Amino acid sequence: MQFIWDWFRWLYQTTGINLTIFYDSFDRHRFTDGFLMTLKLSLICIVLSVLIGVVGAWLQGSKLRVTRHVLHWYIQFFRNTPPLVQLYFFYFGVGSLLRSSLGTGNQPLVSNVTWAIISLSFFAGAFNVEIFRSGVEAVPKTTLEAAESLGFSRLRAYALIVLPLAFRISLPALNNNLVNLVKTTTLAYAIAVPEMLYVSSQIWSDELNVPVMMNVLLVCYFGLVGVLVYVMHRWERAIKVPGFGA
Repeated sequence: MQFIWDWFRWLYQTTGINLTIFYDSFDRHRFTDGFLMTLKLSLICIVLSVLIGVVGAWLQGSKLRVTRHVLHWYIQFFRNTPPLVQLYFFYFGVGSLLRSSLGTGNQPLVSNVTWAIISLSFFAGAFNVEIFRSGVEAVPKTTLEAAESLGFSRLRAYALIVLPLAFRISLPALNNNLVNLVKTTTLAYAIAVPEMLYVSSQIWSDELNVPVMMNVLLVCYFGLVGVLVYVMHRWERAIKVPGFGA
């Protein structure tokens, strides 16, 4: 590997393309850590937002009016406010209240990484609720009636019959929302989460190689989103039911 690092050093000396993340071990390690943090944020938020969407779509059919109203205002709040404002609300607003009420001094009860995960998951989850709701409504009512006639409870019918079919219908829209979620993880920069954009800004501040690092970020996010889209499309084709939802 040393030959590769030396080549990037030679590239900088001959062309001025300063890719310190390859030939400088300190920059390489912190950029790698930032990339892994972005990957961690993306994967955790994807899983949590999908779970929120599945549960939320189920609760929208609740017989309790209070449950439906709470879910409605949750969706309205997170869909109609900027995700950066939501991030600040959780980190500076809720976070400061938790810290002061529990008497932990200057040490926050919840870390900035955890607040980023919570905020971004709720943001994407609000859209996922509506995505899954549309998928559930697209499942023929006769399918649910057939399940109930066989003795299925509402929960079992939803989990075993309605949700699998709704998931297949919802995948294209879900794919778009998850791609947007991966790109939105850059907002964690605002509360000092050491993700890829944050560490890149530190590197270009030290090395004055802003254009180079901007291009590196572009390539990295293009690769991350490309892998996600490829996996989702493969999954969509694999679970597609011929003749259903076309």
